[in-house]
Amino acid sequence: MNKDEAGPTSPPADTAGPTPDTSGDRTPGGAPSEEARCRILAQLPVPVAYFGRDQLLAMANGAATDSVGRPEASLLGLRPGEVEPGVFLEGGEGLSDAIARVLRTGRSEPYESHLTVEGSEHVWQAAMSPVRNAAGEVEGVSVVTLDTTDQFWARRRLAVLNKASKRIGSTLDVGRTAEELAELAVEDFADFVTVDLLSEVLTGDEARSVLHRDMISFHRVAQRSVIEGCPESVVPLGEVHSYDRNSVVGRALVLGEPMRVAVDDEALRFWAADEPERSRSMRDHKIHSVLAVPLRARGVTLGTTLFCRHRTPGGFGTVDLQLAAELVSRAAVCIDNARRYTRERATALALQRSLLPRRAARQKAVEVTARYLPNTTGAGIGGDWFDVIPLSGARVALVVGDVVGHGLHASATMGRLRTAVRTLADVDLAPEELLTQLDDLVSTLDREQPADSSEGAPVAGATCLYAVYDPATGHCTMARAGHPEPVVARPDGTVEQLPLPAGPPLGVGVTAFEAADFELPEGSRIALYTDGLIETAERDADTALAELCDLLGRPAHSLEEACDTVVDALVPEQLDDDVALLLARTRRLDAGHYASWDLLADPAVVSTARKRAAAQLVAWGLDDAVFTTELVVSELVTNAIRYGGDPIRLRLIRGTALICEVVDGSSTAPHLRRARIFDEGGRGLLLVASLTERWGTRYSGTGKTIWAEQPLPGAEETDLA
Repeated sequence: MNKDEAGPTSPPADTAGPTPDTSGDRTPGGAPSEEARCRILAQLPVPVAYFGRDQLLAMANGAATDSVGRPEASLLGLRPGEVEPGVFLEGGEGLSDAIARVLRTGRSEPYESHLTVEGSEHVWQAAMSPVRNAAGEVEGVSVVTLDTTDQFWARRRLAVLNKASKRIGSTLDVGRTAEELAELAVEDFADFVTVDLLSEVLTGDEARSVLHRDMISFHRVAQRSVIEGCPESVVPLGEVHSYDRNSVVGRALVLGEPMRVAVDDEALRFWAADEPERSRSMRDHKIHSVLAVPLRARGVTLGTTLFCRHRTPGGFGTVDLQLAAELVSRAAVCIDNARRYTRERATALALQRSLLPRRAARQKAVEVTARYLPNTTGAGIGGDWFDVIPLSGARVALVVGDVVGHGLHASATMGRLRTAVRTLADVDLAPEELLTQLDDLVSTLDREQPADSSEGAPVAGATCLYAVYDPATGHCTMARAGHPEPVVARPDGTVEQLPLPAGPPLGVGVTAFEAADFELPEGSRIALYTDGLIETAERDADTALAELCDLLGRPAHSLEEACDTVVDALVPEQLDDDVALLLARTRRLDAGHYASWDLLADPAVVSTARKRAAAQLVAWGLDDAVFTTELVVSELVTNAIRYGGDPIRLRLIRGTALICEVVDGSSTAPHLRRARIFDEGGRGLLLVASLTERWGTRYSGTGKTIWAEQPLPGAEETDLA
C-alpha cells in the first residue's frame, strides 16, 4: 500500500501521553459525581457554609474557613456566634434567627453582616437558601456570602453626598451653612463636630493666608454632637480661639490636606503639652478618633472642621476620611459663596444707606421720621428710597420711590433718581411737572444703555410719589408714577388712602401725569411707603392696607412710636423685598411765624413795605436782620412794581430761616447780570444774592414769586432712623 493510500497514522510513541481517566468525575447521565461536586465547592472563591436542621455547622468550604482563620474540623458542630466573629458565623442571634426562619418557611432570605476587621469595618451580604432532600423536605440551609464592603461604602457615600447637596448651602448665610455641615456629619459618621472659620470669612472679606502664623485664630461658628445639647466644649460657640501651627489642626492647614489621628495615650500626652485644655476635654469625653479637615475653596483656606468619635466603637477609617473631605469641600464652596454674597450685600447696603438721607433737613413744615429695611433673602438689596426736601416759602417736598432690580445696580440707580429729584425740586416745579421731567430722564438713561448690556436692570419701571406741603395754607399737592397711594390719618380720627390720579411707572408710558390737591388739618399724619410694606407672602395687599389704616388711626405718644408700631405689625422677619416708610405730621404757620401785606403797583409803597417789614422783625425779636431785610424788600418790591403786575403781595415767614417773598402777576423771570460802570441799574438782584443765603423764583397759575432766605441761629437737623 502506498504512503498516500495509507489510513490515519498513530502519533509517535515519544509524544503520546496517558489519557486522563475522567470517567469517575461524571455519572452515566453526564452530571458531576459527588467527588467532583465536593472539589468544585472547595475551590469556589466565595465562602459557602451548610447548616443542618439542628442549626449546627455541617460543612464549610475553604474560602469560608480562611475568612474565619480556623480549619474546618474545629468549626463543625458549632452554632453561629460560638466562635470568634467571622463571615458566616458572625451575627449571633440575628443570624441564628434568620437560619431558623429559612428552615421553617423553606424560603430563601438575605442577611447583611457588618464586621470590624483590623480596625476597618467590612460588610458581608449572605444569601441563605433551603436545601431539600429527595422527598422535598428542608434538611438544611446553605449560606453563601459575598464581601460587599466597597459597594456598601459607595452607596453610603452617595447617600450622604446626596443629602449634603440638598441640605448644605440652603441659605446664603455663612454661619447657617457651617451649622448644616455639622448637623449632617453627626447624623452619619461622627459623634462630635466643630466648625471654625477665619474672622475675615464672617465679615465677607477676602481670607488672608494663615500659613505664616505661629498661632492661627478662628471663630467657633458651629458645633454638634450625638449627645443631647452638645457636650461641654473647650471653646464656646461664637468665641475666638487659636491652634498652634504644629498641632494636628495646624499641620492639616499647612499641608492643605485632611488628617486622621487615633487618640491614644501618646497623642494625649502631645496635646497635654501644647493644648492642655483640649487634652483634658478629649480624655473626659473618651474621644478616641479625630479627623482634621481644612475648609478650602478656590485655593483659599476659610477655616477648619474637626470630626470626633467617642461613642462609636470603631475609629475613623480611610473611607470616613474620604467622605469627610468631600463633605467639607462641598461645604467650603457654599461657605465661600455665602461669604461673597455677604460682601456684596454689605457693599450694596453701605451704598444704599449712604445715598439715603440720614438727617432730616432743616424745615418746620412737617415733623418726619422714616424707616428703611433691606430684604433678608438672597435677592440682594433693592432700590427703595425716600427723601425730605425743603422748598422755598417754608414748604417741604416728601418723596418716596422704588427702582427695578436688586443689588449694586439698583442702589446706584436709586442714587441717580434721588439726585435728579432733588435737582428738579430746586427749580420749584409742580409735582406733575417734576414727574414728567423725571420720566424723560429715565427714558434717556435707558436709551443710552446698550441693548445687549448686562450691567444691571433697566431704569424704566421705577415708581415715585412726590408731594409738596405748604404750611401757610395747609394744602398738599401730590402726583404719582406707578406708586402706591399714601395714607392720611387726620386729627379727628378719620383715616383714608388718598385717591390720586393713576400715573404709569417712569419711562414706560406716554400718559401725562396729573396732580391732586388736599387740605390737611394741622397734626395730620401722612404715610408714604413702598410696596414691600403691604405686598408680602403672608397677607394680600388689601388686608395689609386695611391694617395700615387701622394702625395709623390709633393714638401714639410720638411719631417714632407710630412708625415702630406700623413696622412691627406689618414687616415680617424674612423680607422678600425692601421696605421704605416715611411718616410725616403736618404743622401750620400761625401769626407768630407769618405776615403778609397786599401792595399797590406804585413806587411810593416801597418805603411803606420797608417800614412794615422792619416793624415785623422787631416784633419777632430779629433786630439784627432789619437792615438786610429792608434792602431785600426794597429791591424785590421795586422790581415787582417796575417789571411785574398786579396783584403784588409781600410776605415774611419766620421758620428755620427768615424768608422774604414778593408775589406779582407776571411770568417774566428776573436774572442776575453784571452791571457796567456807568449803568444806573442792574445791581439789585446781585445785591440780594450777596446778602442772603439763597434766592429763587417759582411760578404759579397766576404769576410768580421771588423769594430770598436769610439764615437764623438755632435751627438744627434731626436724625432719621
